[in-house]
Amino acid sequence: MKILVVDDSKTMRVIVSRIMKELGYEVGEASNGREAIDILKSDSSYSLVMADWNMPEMNGYDMVLNIKSDDNLKKIPIIMLTTENEISNVQKAINAGASDFITKPFKKETIQEKITKLINGV
Repeated sequence: MKILVVDDSKTMRVIVSRIMKELGYEVGEASNGREAIDILKSDSSYSLVMADWNMPEMNGYDMVLNIKSDDNLKKIPIIMLTTENEISNVQKAINAGASDFITKPFKKETIQEKITKLINGV
């Protein structure tokens, strides 16, 4: 399974990518939503996107809207991985098409649990 990690913080991308690799996933990285969409359009092998909410150029919410409006990308599940924890923003992301939401800081086990639920359709 190939996962695209989208975060404007290089440190956070490294941390999340390392966790994903430890869990046995192949990982790609993007620094903002616009870059993520370009990567997804050029490489159809991604099975999941894990994205930050707050990013320059295109934030996570707008990225979700763009992915879910593209017939070729809309089936890719998206987990928002962010410091955002306002209920209204969580609901906004879910309503836009995000599959789940993880608040930073997080544990490796939490990420594995969310991915497992998505894979198993729970």
